[in-house]
Amino acid sequence: MGGIDYEAEYNNRARVPEHPAVMAGWVRDAAAWRGSHPPRSIPYGPGPRNAIDFFEGDGKGHIVVFIHGGYWQALDSSSFSHLARGLNAHGISVAIPSYDLCPNVTVEQIIVEMRMASRVLARLSERLVISGHSAGGHLAACMLATDWKAFDARLPSNLVTAAYAISGLFELAPLIGTSINRPLGLDEAAARAASPLFFQPPARGSLDAVVGEAESGEYFRQSQAIVERWGQAGIPTRFGTVAGANHFTAIAPLAEPNSPMVSRLSELAAR
Repeated sequence: MGGIDYEAEYNNRARVPEHPAVMAGWVRDAAAWRGSHPPRSIPYGPGPRNAIDFFEGDGKGHIVVFIHGGYWQALDSSSFSHLARGLNAHGISVAIPSYDLCPNVTVEQIIVEMRMASRVLARLSERLVISGHSAGGHLAACMLATDWKAFDARLPSNLVTAAYAISGLFELAPLIGTSINRPLGLDEAAARAASPLFFQPPARGSLDAVVGEAESGEYFRQSQAIVERWGQAGIPTRFGTVAGANHFTAIAPLAEPNSPMVSRLSELAAR
């Protein structure tokens, strides 16, 4: 991995100078969707951030979970409510959890929190499709690779039927020498332990990994690497790009009922 400027490759806010306007748009659009479609708040743990915004569909079939990004150190579910719009239009329920942030917790602890959230959602549906953006894409892959019986013997082994990772991170070691790692505190051992690229590949389900067309080479490499490795292990995998999108605009199709991204997630949720 020598010779690569990892700060330039992974510092998305520096790569996309217009990101403040994009993120302000998220906040505006999310507030509008919550105003017209108030979610149910579902707690999954003891802390104030251990809660899920649940945007109910027709109550049939799978729930699609969306896990937000922010490099495990920023943001919460309230900026992403509008991303339920596309799937809700097809009657599909969408769950958007918040989680505790680094440096107050570790990345490993956030993985556990998302398992806790998934366990609570299993009370509503025993089949989950888990999507996520950036750090959320990492967490989606971690959920697909989870041994649910080992986590909680009461859960079905196939609780998560698919992961759909948008601009995900699956190998965390490249972040160690960057400014991103200051709140994360990763060393080589912790980075490897939290990297789904090195997990035992899932025994079931499928993985889609997509990246914005204008993203850095490292984001392309990461998604292609996990698609190849897990695909060789025997599960269906897909790699794709979001046309014309950067790291921040790659999630925009989730809000559009007729987008290819929503169509694919609807297909996964119908299995």
